[in-house]
Amino acid sequence: MKAVVGDTVIAEAPQEDLIQIEGNWYFPPSSVKPEFFSESDTQYHCPWKGDTQYYTVTVDGQELPDRAWTYPTPIPSSFDRVGKDYSGYYAFWKDVRVVD
Repeated sequence: MKAVVGDTVIAEAPQEDLIQIEGNWYFPPSSVKPEFFSESDTQYHCPWKGDTQYYTVTVDGQELPDRAWTYPTPIPSSFDRVGKDYSGYYAFWKDVRVVD
């Protein structure tokens, strides 16, 4: 599967390596192309997953603030609910399409 902005692939991995949580596909850290990501100051705390790290996605000079996020150190009890350790996996929002 691929995470795409326009025609640019910003992450790519086989579907079996991804994790789906609450309707979002989470890509393993090794599948993400870091040159497109810069850390954001946006803060969010999910009561069952923990604290996020948001990222601005920049493609062809277009900045898309907070369009990607990770849970760098999720709440350990969430692994039971998800079925796997998803620490550092990336999910995407608006403007970033996840396609086969």
